[in-house]
Amino acid sequence: MKKAVAVKEAATVVKMTKIQYFPFAFFEGKVVMTELAKVSIMTNALQYGNGIFGGIRGYVSESKKSVNIFRLKDHYYRFISSLKIINKTINYSHNELVSITIDLAKKNKPDTDCYIRPIAYASNFEISPDLSMLDFEFAIYMIPLGEYLPVSKGLKLGISNWVRINDNMIPARAKVTGGYINSSLAKADAVKLGYDDALMITIDGHLAEGSAANFFMVRDGKLITSSRYADVLEGITRRTIIQLAEDLEIPAEERLIDRTEVYIADEAFLTGTGAQVAWIAEVDGRIIGNRKIGPITEKIQKLFFDIVRGREKKYSGWLTKV
Repeated sequence: MKKAVAVKEAATVVKMTKIQYFPFAFFEGKVVMTELAKVSIMTNALQYGNGIFGGIRGYVSESKKSVNIFRLKDHYYRFISSLKIINKTINYSHNELVSITIDLAKKNKPDTDCYIRPIAYASNFEISPDLSMLDFEFAIYMIPLGEYLPVSKGLKLGISNWVRINDNMIPARAKVTGGYINSSLAKADAVKLGYDDALMITIDGHLAEGSAANFFMVRDGKLITSSRYADVLEGITRRTIIQLAEDLEIPAEERLIDRTEVYIADEAFLTGTGAQVAWIAEVDGRIIGNRKIGPITEKIQKLFFDIVRGREKKYSGWLTKV
């Protein structure tokens, strides 16, 4: 396996059981074969979830000749902000993180839609969870990725009994690895109950977001998303959709959303690097709208995919071509 991968670099995706990944990763300051990028069982981040991560998508362009990495710089601004929140640093500047990612993507030569996962993690073998004692390493790997959630059929969602993490517990606006046990519990229970995903409420009972995606709804022609003070991740795609609504002259607002408001929404959808723009047909057995994609959602979804495929030159500044 290793020999075959090393010899055949171009556009190679490695397959091992159900796992697919591109052959090269960035690890311990250099590019290595992905299967060699391993940490010890004693690594502190494995014990306590002491790490932060990002999720970045690359889309095959309309011409099929390149891959467009979407809002790469913005993802790394948030990555650095997440580190700041937990009061840690890594030995790379924002510009260096962007350059390392571009170089890695070029070396992997993706010819399919892909997902880039940067992670900064406590690499020490220290047994204490004390963050002040820990040093952070940085790594990146890449996988091919199509739809994380279906975008052409309506989602069935359930509001979870698990409450969204609170800013004074685990800061939701930071992508902290350990905090995602909250998402894992909600998602697993939702799937077992026959839903595609979960919606989560805050500790004071307002709608926060999906298990790993931001939430939008439409009421009376207005696009509404949960306030950033409702323990949501300040999503890059969320920010994109708010900007697109403004450009499309769709009234939009960020505010607190009651649980029962979701039930009477005219339209609703999830957004995120993984989710993209995935419309919602049903929540807790209540039909949203007429159980078809709504006109505002459809307009936003179409523009979003036109942008990431490079069909909308106005937004070309959001794309990094490799």
